[in-house]
Amino acid sequence: MSEIESLMKANLHEVFGERDPRRRAAAVERTYAEGVVFADPEEVVVGREAIHAKAQRLLDEAPGFVFSEAGPIHVNHDLGVLAWNFGPEGQPPAVRGMDICLMENGLIAKVYTILT
Repeated sequence: MSEIESLMKANLHEVFGERDPRRRAAAVERTYAEGVVFADPEEVVVGREAIHAKAQRLLDEAPGFVFSEAGPIHVNHDLGVLAWNFGPEGQPPAVRGMDICLMENGLIAKVYTILT
């Protein structure tokens, strides 16, 4: 598995899918550049603390929901794309989307989330 694939999986599972704030904080530090930019249809946030808070809000609003990968990770040089599902475990997803991440210096510098 490439470094980009590992970071993409960490973004989905260890940050946005992690309900324990301490484990999520550690994953945020090792996954994102300091000035990371995260953009989804609702807002744009900047920085590691903002990503941590965004993930916490999302999980708080969806108790019992889990993320799952919806296909392979696609990589093109410093760009990664990962489709995902989000919903109650063992049930059809309530939301589908994809993360498009741009890497810089071995960390995620930009995340664009698209709902499909």
